[in-house]
This record gives sequence, structure tokens and C-alpha cells, in this order.
Amino acid sequence: MADRAVLVSVDTGEYDAQVSIDELEELARTAGAECVAKVIQKRPVPDSATYIGSGRAEELRDEAAALSADLLIFDAELTANQIRNIENITDIRVVDRTTLILDIFAARAVSAEGRIQVELAQQKYRLAHLAGKGAELSRQGGGIGTRGPGETRLETDRRHIRRRIGELSEELVDIRRHRDLIRSRRKKDNVLTAAIVGYTNAGKSTLLNALTNAGVLSEDKLFATLDVTSRSIALPDGRSVLLSDTVGLIRRLPHNLVEAFRSTLEEASGADIILNVVDISSETAREEAMVTAEVLHDLGCDEIPKVTIFNKCDRLPGAWNIPDDETTVKICAKTGEGFEKMLECIARNLPADYKRMTLLVPYSDGNVINTIIEYGGKVFSTEYEAEGTKIDALVSNRLDLGRYCFTADTK
Repeated sequence: MADRAVLVSVDTGEYDAQVSIDELEELARTAGAECVAKVIQKRPVPDSATYIGSGRAEELRDEAAALSADLLIFDAELTANQIRNIENITDIRVVDRTTLILDIFAARAVSAEGRIQVELAQQKYRLAHLAGKGAELSRQGGGIGTRGPGETRLETDRRHIRRRIGELSEELVDIRRHRDLIRSRRKKDNVLTAAIVGYTNAGKSTLLNALTNAGVLSEDKLFATLDVTSRSIALPDGRSVLLSDTVGLIRRLPHNLVEAFRSTLEEASGADIILNVVDISSETAREEAMVTAEVLHDLGCDEIPKVTIFNKCDRLPGAWNIPDDETTVKICAKTGEGFEKMLECIARNLPADYKRMTLLVPYSDGNVINTIIEYGGKVFSTEYEAEGTKIDALVSNRLDLGRYCFTADTK
């Protein structure tokens, strides 16, 4: 049976509280809870003891009881003391925004890397909230906010938690080192890479599946996928590019999660081009695009070419009239509409390290084909003419093969 949750927010004017609590409702739904009410309280600053004030907490207790609610979800990261005080007043279990997101990540992580990253974030959160929570740290359960990082019992002692954080951090260092080696090998082999980034539930996995049949889980829920999946596609100009899906972003993503998933997000910083997928049907599409832009800036991606992909245009009447330019395209990932223009846009904005050429190579220079391949190029077809071999190939700009260019009067 799903938890019946009341969502609670304090509006201090720092951000749009209504938009944030609506997103919190989606997070709660993704975690398996049923939202029975949303409460927003205006305050200059949150109360240090109970976040909403003791009087409002007592009112919330009566409101929750009338709705048969068994869970309070707060749209902020609470201190251990605040959680304890609210639970003492309301006698209802309390979960904050960070715990909710961590819970979703714990349920969604599939790969060993994903599980390590989630557990590291969980352990750092628990260490910061250890005061007054010792008894709870030894428990595991199946409800929202209590799903653990693994099968082992959670440590109840700071020393044990810190030791576990150290172990997980070392494992992530090894994973990062392995990722760096893979990226270096790709660069050496002249493999072009594209990172698919964007807000959670923007349609990144749907796009990757549509282009490559990758079979990545794709649901209309936040954080449907957490693990990086890479697949190669062919572009209209003959080049191939390796597409990598990345973890979805969200407003006020907990700092520990940003740090833990940095090795995954760094797929973007090492890419030749970034594909920023935006759900154009979202009422907050502009703000979601800004969240992505901020994270990309923090990762040092400002100089990397970017293509903005407006997805889910089918949901918005007239969306196809949205103006585009050399770096913007409109698509529907579910139907494939707009894919041809999208691929052309990607090819147009990729660094021009290669160009497609038709060459007529004398038989005496037969090593040219091997040289093209050695420099990361690709030969699409060969025809044997009287004067030599006619080649349709993708050629590295580092090679000077202009003398072999085929024209109508070459013969």
C-alpha cells in the first residue's frame, strides 16, 4: 500500500515555491507515494527548530490526521533536530527532499558504479544527520526514505560511517581512472563522442533508444535511468558519433549527489559535442534549461559545441512554429519526427576534424587507403578505373590528399 504523503514547503521568496513543490509531488510519485495535500507556508526564514514553527506543526498534525496521512515530505533539506522535533509534535514520519531523492536513486541504480555513487551520497548525508538518529541508522525497511544502499547493516558509529565513505571514495577514484582511460583511448582512436544531457524526464533515454535501439529503461517518471549507456550512430556526412546518455538533472539537486555522480556527468566535459535535450512541453522549460546550463558551466563545458534539442513538440499545439537556428532543432523522440534535421544539425556542429572526399588514387599510391584508415578515417566504397582507384572516404584534415581529389575532368 502506498504511503499517503502531505508535502510541506516554506516560501521565503528565494525560489518559486509552487513550482518546486509541484516537482516534489512528481518525485514523491516516482518513489511510490500518494500525495494527499500540499502545504506552503510563507515565512521570512525557516524556523530553526521545526522549519515551519511549532504552532504550524501542531496544525499540520491535525490536518494530516484528517487525511489519514502517514508521511510528511518537506521540500528542503532538514537538520536532524528539525526532523526529530517535527516527528515528536506530529507523531508522523518525516522525510526531506534530499532523503526522497536519495531513496529514488537507491531504487533506480542498476550498475555497480551507480550503486556505489548512491551509497556514497547516502553515507555522507547520514554522517551529517547522525546526531539523535543513532537508533534509526541501524534499521532498514521498505518504505520511502528507508531503502538502504545495500544488503549490509548501516553503521551506527561515526567511525564506521567515515571508514565506509573512505572505501566508497576509493572505489569511485578507480572508476574515474577507468573512465579517463576509456576517454583517452577514444581520443587516440579518433572516436567522436556526444553527451546527451538535460533535465530529468526530458526524454534523453527515449531519444537514445529511438536512435540506437539501446533498450534503456524509459518511463514518464523522474530519474528513470541513472547509469551511462553509450551507443554509436551514423551521421549524414558519413561520420560516426558515440552517444552517451547521462543522469538527469533537477532543481536543487543535493550537493552530495552532484559530487557522487561527477564521474558520470563528466561524460559531458569530455565530449566533442553536447546535446541538450529540453522538454518543450514543460511549463518550466526555460528554468529547466537554465539548470542544465549552470551544471555544464560548473563542469567546464563552456567551450564545447552544443545543440539544443526541443523534445515532445507533439504535446504542444503550434510547437513546430518555435523558431530554430544553426544549433537548435525540434523533434518528437517517440515518433522520430525531426530526426533527419537533428542529425544534420549534429554533423554541422561537430568539430570539423574530418571531411568526406571522392578521390582518384593512382595504383602506384595504393597505400593511401591504409593511411586514411590509420588516421581514423573510413572508406565507404571503391571503384577501379583505368587511371586508378576511385574512393569515397571520410578523411582526416591532418592528411593532405587534395592532389587526389576527383572531379568530372580528372580523367
